[in-house]
Amino acid sequence: METNVVKIGNSKGIRLSKLILEKYQIGEKVELILEDEQIILKPIKAPREGWEEAFKKMHEEGDDQLMIPDVFEDEEPEEWK
Repeated sequence: METNVVKIGNSKGIRLSKLILEKYQIGEKVELILEDEQIILKPIKAPREGWEEAFKKMHEEGDDQLMIPDVFEDEEPEEWK
């Protein structure tokens, strides 16, 4: 794909079409990778994106139980104080 480089103040930039922005889920920031004479733009996703929905689904399905006990058989909760 070919695109024009445009002047933006003292710098230059490129415009990304709405289609590209939506397809690659590009928000306000991208990671710029300079590699082997190439410039790669990579969308930055928010840390823990989608976790809230995943936790809700786990709870609804009863899949949010502890995998190991909080207190082991050979220890006393008072030891933690």
